[in-house]
Amino acid sequence: MKKSMLLLSAFAGLTVSMYAAEIQTGELPINKVIKQNREIVKLASEEITKTLPQKVDKYTTLLKVEGQGTTLLYVFEINTGAKSDEAVRSEDRTRMQKAVTSGICRSSERFLDADINISYLYKSAASKGKLFQFNVSKDDCPKRIDQL
Repeated sequence: MKKSMLLLSAFAGLTVSMYAAEIQTGELPINKVIKQNREIVKLASEEITKTLPQKVDKYTTLLKVEGQGTTLLYVFEINTGAKSDEAVRSEDRTRMQKAVTSGICRSSERFLDADINISYLYKSAASKGKLFQFNVSKDDCPKRIDQL
């Protein structure tokens, strides 16, 4: 998992940095930015998918990554053990949302800065039902000092 995240980070950095100056100076029209972001999302999802499925920890497996417009959707499966889906939804949502948002803000900073959103969808390994989904954009992340 770490190897693919490093590869993705390097890929994102190279691709996003190619257009960063034009985006910041307004030299790249918004429709070209959106088109470019869709292409980045498509390429990134295709590249990550080559290494899947991938075990994240003893409970979680990353099953697939899909490009949806300017959003990268990561689909995870969680082995909740004896815990029911409803119990996981009610007891773990807030804690998971904070941890996931914080992690995305750190690991996907270049995507977010380029207005590419990240979405994490968690499904139950037992029922295959949706447990929760967290959608993160740059507005959900704390402002860095260089952004002030």
